[in-house]
Amino acid sequence: MGTTAHVVVLGGAEPLLDLARARLDELERRWSRFQPGSEICRLNAAQGRPVRVSADTVLAVRTAIAAWKLLNGAFDPTVLDALEQAGYDRTFAEIPARAPAPAAEARAIPIVPGCAGIEIDPLVRAITLPAHVRLDLGGIGKGLAADLVAESLIGAGAAGALVNVGGDLRVAGASPHPFGWTVDLDHAPGGRVALTEGGLATSATTKRRWQIGNSVRHHVIDPTTGTPAQTGVASATVIARRAVDAETLATAALTAGMDDGIALLEAHDASGLLIDDQQERRATQDLGDLVGSRR
Repeated sequence: MGTTAHVVVLGGAEPLLDLARARLDELERRWSRFQPGSEICRLNAAQGRPVRVSADTVLAVRTAIAAWKLLNGAFDPTVLDALEQAGYDRTFAEIPARAPAPAAEARAIPIVPGCAGIEIDPLVRAITLPAHVRLDLGGIGKGLAADLVAESLIGAGAAGALVNVGGDLRVAGASPHPFGWTVDLDHAPGGRVALTEGGLATSATTKRRWQIGNSVRHHVIDPTTGTPAQTGVASATVIARRAVDAETLATAALTAGMDDGIALLEAHDASGLLIDDQQERRATQDLGDLVGSRR
């Protein structure tokens, strides 16, 4: 998934960690857009033909569509063409930090098509993408993977579990302390939260960045423009019922901007912290004192 994973298990037998590693490897093989044989790559290459996939991939695509509908397109998994045109057309480690500007010929800004035409046949586990639609499950895949692995660990006998996949984090079951799991917020120095159950995720424009000519780009695409988001928000951290919910809400809040982003989180009963390009902080009411918001 182009990142690192951190798994902590309370109770249960040592092989539970092997189970977690195997499950994460399995999900990456199915969802990575950088492994040509993955189910997502086969879907994206199908040109409008149905593709039979695993139950995991049906769940991932169904979850992505549900988030797209719930957030009125503010989260959109069909941004792959836009991501590639922005320069994220290979693994991040392979993208040069600085590259010359392309030739002067005009290039159309990709339209982010949305999920309306995606069809799922649950009986045969087949998915059909319209010929002009290609999926990227990068962020939502990490959040969903954290949820699935944490739940599988509890189901296999762990008393409690914390699964962190590249910053998309899920805690389930028992906690190591009465107040829960203590989680430092990397994008908010000095900020930390205590989680007893649920998910946390951060969407940020400050880590996966590169430069083409004089243009600095990042991986968070604004679905309304088809280009890297320029809303003044550097990072959005969200706490929600599941890691996948936190991930999609964080992406939507970042692309909405500071004021609309906070309003969006409160409308969906989520807690969150937004930090702008000047390091000003704004948080939902329940997190304000905890993370030093200046709201």
